[in-house]
Amino acid sequence: MEFGSVHNFLDGKTILVTGATGFLAKLLVEKILRVQPNIKKLYLLLRAADSEEATKRLHDEVLSKELFRVLRGMWGADFVSFISQKVLAVGCDVSVENLGIKDTKLREMLLAETDIIVNAAATTNFYERLDVAMGINTMGALNIVNFAKNCSKLQMLLHVSTAYICGERKGLVAEEPFAMGETLNGSSKLDINIEKLLTEEKLKELEAENASEKTITSVMKNLGTIRSNLHGWPNVYAFTKAMGEMILLKMKGDIPLIIARPTIILSTHSEPFPGWIEGVRTVDLFVVMYGKGKLGRSVGRRSTIIDAIPADMVINSMIVALEACSKSCSKTLIYHIGSSLRNPFRISDLEDLAHQYFTKHPLTDMFGKPVACSKKVSWMSSVSSFHRYINIRYMLPLKGLNVMNKVCCYSHEAFYSERKLKVKKMMGIMRLYKPYLLFEGIFDDKNAENLRMTKMKAKDDDDVGRFNSDPTTIDWTHYVLNAHIPGLVKYGVK
Repeated sequence: MEFGSVHNFLDGKTILVTGATGFLAKLLVEKILRVQPNIKKLYLLLRAADSEEATKRLHDEVLSKELFRVLRGMWGADFVSFISQKVLAVGCDVSVENLGIKDTKLREMLLAETDIIVNAAATTNFYERLDVAMGINTMGALNIVNFAKNCSKLQMLLHVSTAYICGERKGLVAEEPFAMGETLNGSSKLDINIEKLLTEEKLKELEAENASEKTITSVMKNLGTIRSNLHGWPNVYAFTKAMGEMILLKMKGDIPLIIARPTIILSTHSEPFPGWIEGVRTVDLFVVMYGKGKLGRSVGRRSTIIDAIPADMVINSMIVALEACSKSCSKTLIYHIGSSLRNPFRISDLEDLAHQYFTKHPLTDMFGKPVACSKKVSWMSSVSSFHRYINIRYMLPLKGLNVMNKVCCYSHEAFYSERKLKVKKMMGIMRLYKPYLLFEGIFDDKNAENLRMTKMKAKDDDDVGRFNSDPTTIDWTHYVLNAHIPGLVKYGVK
């Protein structure tokens, strides 16, 4: 396989991107438009009833973001005209047949013109309703591959998954596919149709009981956790994404398929500028809590490797993988996009750098006063030990108080109830994040490394620089202190 230029590869291509309002999809769209303005068309699929609503969402939730400031600067007054020529927003729903595209003429146009599909549609909520997660992450994959089979000139399909579909495996985690029906704990065979049927029946049962939306949401979230744990997955996100991969591999036929499995995605490293991020993502919750002086203790180990990767490196890997797929005889390639094998970054590193940053640039409280953060966090190696701690810290001191005593203007009973809710919330967070804070695996990235090495041999210095995905080039201290945490504070902290 010989690489050419990514610039040439993208020239004249028509690319369909699902989940276009998502974090990674925005970055992908921005990068493509910035490096190859001669792209033929970008069809951006957004959850919307029609194209009018989709167009509004495109402008409000994608193009208006600061992420596009470099591209806006490049085009100046012609930016709107450029976008209108190159980008078309399409209302869709990936959880239904034909991706929910109701306009027959528009659907036929997409089927006739699309060269590449990038499926970035997903719900990444660890505690999502099972019906919602299955609809987008699992059945969405089925609807995407069925749509792809009807695209007359399709060259390849890239599916964005997650490295953490491996669950809580230890040791070296290979870039290997999941077999249909495979589980993580050796339980009875996983049957996706049965999971779908159970989900639908539970919904019907709740609707027949005239359950409130709050009750339905609670029950379906709990069911998601139960079904995930039954088969060995820690949460409904990883469970439904794993099933989505199984469907793609089973149903793809002759379609060349790329599965990108990024690890924990952080803010941008370099492009279009350092530090851009949306919201507070995964381990960043703990960085923010630390900065707010609210992280004295947590589940985790200082020695745990946080497999993290800047978002722009994920995008670079995806684009280079697309170019490689166009030249390869292989019909399926899986890429872990992470750092744990080649440039490990530990919880202790993150804690030390967070302390350095917030000591020099403290957050302020609601009165404008700087927040002091402690030097060290007390890390606990199990959820049960954390539970014992917060019971002693928050609940036991209240046990002996008289019910009629007033505490902080509340009765003891009300205050006790409030404390219980706080403890429940803290325990929920720790259970959700425990698989990542205590993770003992290392992600093999042999396929991704081969891709990088082949690209290096092409000796296209422009491409190597503009599409860098090498984790060994990350100086964690510089990146975290000068890009990631400042970006997190600017774009994520409320």
